[in-house]
Formats: sequence, C-alpha cells, structure tokens
Amino acid sequence: MDSDTVKAHLEQVSERWEVVKDGQAIRAEFRFKGYAKTTGFINAVAWIAMNENHHPDISFGYNTATVLWATHAADGLTENDFICAAKVDALVDG
Repeated sequence: MDSDTVKAHLEQVSERWEVVKDGQAIRAEFRFKGYAKTTGFINAVAWIAMNENHHPDISFGYNTATVLWATHAADGLTENDFICAAKVDALVDG
C-alpha cells in the first residue's frame, strides 16, 4: 500500500491510529479506568480478530492497551488492517 493510500485510509479511522514500523503497521493506544475494563476491551479485540481471521499484536497493562495491525503476508499494510482498526474504534467510540 503506497503512502497516499495509507493516508486516505487513516482518514477513515480515529486520530488515535498512527503509522509505525516504517509504514508497515498502524498502532493505537487506549486508556481505561481499571484492569477489568482493560481486559474486557482486550477480549473484545480478540473476538474481532478471530472473526476477521486477522490477528493484531496486543500489549496491555493495568489501564492501557496498545493494538498494532499489520499484514505479515503482505509485508505491510492492507485494507483489512484499517477495517479491523475501525472495528476496534467502534468498541470505544461507538
């Protein structure tokens, strides 16, 4: 995916998403009020990932979670990464 296409897709998701890893991935950090809300979010992201058959890297702590989407088979970003990012956005913005 070229940089213009990535930019156009970024406009379709929330501003929390940023391009990382030299344009090979997108990442967002989420903050919550406590561990239970954080783990609930992680479980919801895992459900999205399983249904999309597209699995992000997720890291989390007590009240933060970071989600990173990339398509390893494409060695970079694909439209599916942005679709999944939008679905994750809907968990907290919807």
